Amino acid sequence: MGKGEIIKILKEIGVLLELKGENAFKVRAYQSGARTLERLEDNFEQIVEAGRLKELKGIGQALVQKIELLYREGRLPFYEDLKASVAPGLLEFLEIPGLGGKKVKVIYDQLGIDTMDALKEACTSGTIEALEGFGKKSAEKILSGIENRKAYGKRHLWWSVTGLVERILAILRAHPNTIRAEVAGSYRRCMETVGDLDFIVASESASELMELFVALEGVKEVTAKGITKSSVRFESGIQADLRVVPEEAFVFALHHFTGSKDHNVLMRQRALSMGYRLSEWGIFDKNSDDAEPLKVSSEIQSECDLFKFFNLSPIVPELREGFDEVSRAEASNMPSLVEASSIKGVFHNHTTASDGLDTLEDMVKAAERLGWSYIGFADHSKASYQANGLSEDRVLKLIDSIKQFNDSKQSKVKVFSGIECDILSDGRLDLEQSVLEQLDYVVASVHSGFTQSESEMTQRIIKAIEQPVVTMLGHPTGRLLLRREAYAVDIDKIIDAAIANKVIIEINANPQRLDMDWRHWRKGLDRGLLCSINPDAHSTQHLDYFRAGVNIARKAGMEDHHIINTRNVSDVSLLFTEGY
Repeated sequence: MGKGEIIKILKEIGVLLELKGENAFKVRAYQSGARTLERLEDNFEQIVEAGRLKELKGIGQALVQKIELLYREGRLPFYEDLKASVAPGLLEFLEIPGLGGKKVKVIYDQLGIDTMDALKEACTSGTIEALEGFGKKSAEKILSGIENRKAYGKRHLWWSVTGLVERILAILRAHPNTIRAEVAGSYRRCMETVGDLDFIVASESASELMELFVALEGVKEVTAKGITKSSVRFESGIQADLRVVPEEAFVFALHHFTGSKDHNVLMRQRALSMGYRLSEWGIFDKNSDDAEPLKVSSEIQSECDLFKFFNLSPIVPELREGFDEVSRAEASNMPSLVEASSIKGVFHNHTTASDGLDTLEDMVKAAERLGWSYIGFADHSKASYQANGLSEDRVLKLIDSIKQFNDSKQSKVKVFSGIECDILSDGRLDLEQSVLEQLDYVVASVHSGFTQSESEMTQRIIKAIEQPVVTMLGHPTGRLLLRREAYAVDIDKIIDAAIANKVIIEINANPQRLDMDWRHWRKGLDRGLLCSINPDAHSTQHLDYFRAGVNIARKAGMEDHHIINTRNVSDVSLLFTEGY
């Protein structure tokens, strides 16, 4: 088991021990052990293999044995037994923002509540707010968290279902009865989250495919099974639908079940204006009730053919949201969207210098494997003390170490020095300007004070943007998809300030963020707003998140010239030195 997974388990053990009422020293031992591993700058695997875990401050002999067992065997009976001894409802409570182990224990000890329904009732009846240390606002926040959790539970992160989608497609395509198979729906449009999965298969024999689909590994429930359509629910909670259609209807079904409702309305209107009806079954004469599609339908072999028939340039799935894509396609004014292969490097990444799990050297090697020309590191600043944020002295040492790394020529990948500098509550930056000026770039981000009013938050961020040392704005709205709403901020004013001050705004490509939202980018691209796609990587594996960022850039209609990551090393260096 890797270091990241071990850290998560140690943290969870600490929470579980809190729920069990264990003494504070034991709880802190696991919390301290997790923090020690988070801040470890040396190679974790080498330390374990050399038997040197006991040399690390904050890790005692008992913890050494547990970490080694997790590392070597991938499981820990102590953790499994501990988790099994806690009521499942209490673990669910921990998914509610603001409810930690201590508060959950108080609720359970004093009220005996261990189900979500009972917790909701206690919040609405005033029972929770009567508890010492809670109050009315706490009850309101818990109630809001319960409602959000219920609503969010209906959707899933796009990134989290990619493996399942690829597995199902591979199985469907391998079946001898399959002629063509694709995924459709919001997944194919690369929406940030998806409610369910839609698979379209062309086949002349559906029965065996239906049997195959409902028997897929991981299916928890078969919610419907028919001749040409079946629905299943997987253990993760996501529903998947399979539709089997004749080959001649495949393109029309794929288009129909891919497009948003608004896009499909625009396309049907387009068809009507030309004397046709368009459906998932084909193209029909609008003045006829004939159930058979027109002969031209059989000549359409691809979605490109379909758009061409209606005198439109091809519209890629990501843009089929019902905005202006049809009018732009009519005018042959579709953007040449950025591709993942255009990305030459990324900038907002963390190493073991702050709260990253891998060293700078390991991150650079991962960048090499991705074929990049450069990578930038932006570890946290000192205000993010929980993330081992860097003081001015540590920043200067990091700058020097990066210079030495580049001078050593040990990698063809150019390393840029940066920092993710906290925007303090009054808009000041967390580090001295004289130090920030020595970095290649500065990512300014909000990490605290989320409850400020919209006016306060907007002015706070604008004040930071107006600082000459700021290169780019990190995750502008602070949202965590399916977990936390964006803080109140006037994003239009933020975009205006970024353009006026030549500050880049990032697409934070962490699948839980994808911030700034693709819907906002349209307001600034034509006015010269520049984007940086940043994975906010805390490990080598996280670097791959950039692909999710490319999805969002494509949904925003971005071309290569809108994104600094598509530039070569010399152009990026010039941008950081002279601005744009």
